Amino acid sequence: MKDEDDLEIFLVATPGLEAPLYAEAIERGFGGPQKLAGGVVCRGGWREVWRANLELRGANKVLVRLGSFPAVHLAQLDKRARKFPWAKFLRPDIPVRVEATCRKSRIYHDRAARQRIERAISETLGALVSSDATVRVLLRIEKDICTLSLDSSGEPLHKRGHKPAIAKAPMRETMAAMFLRECGYDGSEPVLDPMCGSGTFVIEAAEIALGLMPGRSRRFAFENFASLDHDAWHELRKRTQTHETELKFFGSDRNEGAIEASRSNAKQANVDQITQFQHRSVSDIKPPAGPRGLIIVNPPYGTRIGDEKRLRSLYGSLGKVLANRFHGWRVGIVTTTPGLARATRLPLLPPGPVVDHGGTKIRLFRTEPLK
Repeated sequence: MKDEDDLEIFLVATPGLEAPLYAEAIERGFGGPQKLAGGVVCRGGWREVWRANLELRGANKVLVRLGSFPAVHLAQLDKRARKFPWAKFLRPDIPVRVEATCRKSRIYHDRAARQRIERAISETLGALVSSDATVRVLLRIEKDICTLSLDSSGEPLHKRGHKPAIAKAPMRETMAAMFLRECGYDGSEPVLDPMCGSGTFVIEAAEIALGLMPGRSRRFAFENFASLDHDAWHELRKRTQTHETELKFFGSDRNEGAIEASRSNAKQANVDQITQFQHRSVSDIKPPAGPRGLIIVNPPYGTRIGDEKRLRSLYGSLGKVLANRFHGWRVGIVTTTPGLARATRLPLLPPGPVVDHGGTKIRLFRTEPLK
């Protein structure tokens, strides 16, 4: 059993973006973060669990480890699951979903293991077990050690709760925030995206500049946990600090529908005062008035054979416009292959790690300020 002031908290990262999430966890003051494959582990009480969901831009989920015990057969799992203090964490009036995985263990049947946990919860706590419940209990059996965790987030954290309009092949907000971080963006410079889609990069950048919390508009699964102190959570939500900015954030796209979506999303996110979205092609973009900053773009990338060849001229045009007009601006390009990035003819730094974007492998290619 875990001390409730010293919980093990696992921040789930997009594969390939563990490093910027680790940097963010340190910056936000989370206790003893350690970078692992797939995420970052830190320690703290329930308040830190709430704070991770509310404040962290790069975490996809926040999982809380409740405890672990050995079990080598189902009867033993059943007995130990019934002794587990479920009432400390779960409410009898809130339905629960259980998910189980077994690896390198004598208990090897995921479904049978899951059923033992479901039965223990329903018979000792009285909670309803439902496959579509918001509250998820996770059982992992590895090398005969059973670990029980709770998903404190519910819906994935890229669903910020204030972005109704989505463009084709959207960049998830969690990924966009971490790519901005990898480009050295900290909210103190303008950002421009010349192929902005539904505005994700621009809106994330504007939110960071204003100090708006990414989870401010949504609910979380932990709001249904037995451990929730409603008054303390309400106070934490209220205490989030925002600040003013003189900066502006810019997006453009040749698709008029994308611009309408971006404007609608910016309004919902409450950053419409400092964002500007324009319907224009890449060849028509010009540096906005004011300080130089970061251009970040997620251009189309081919998934079929022959696509890359066709797309190289688009990347070439983008590179030419940026090199000729945007002296002093840094560039970040998210794409699939070094060949496409090189087609811009921009002075690229070594690429970032491979990142899994819904099954497509992508990387960030960056420049220093353009000369």
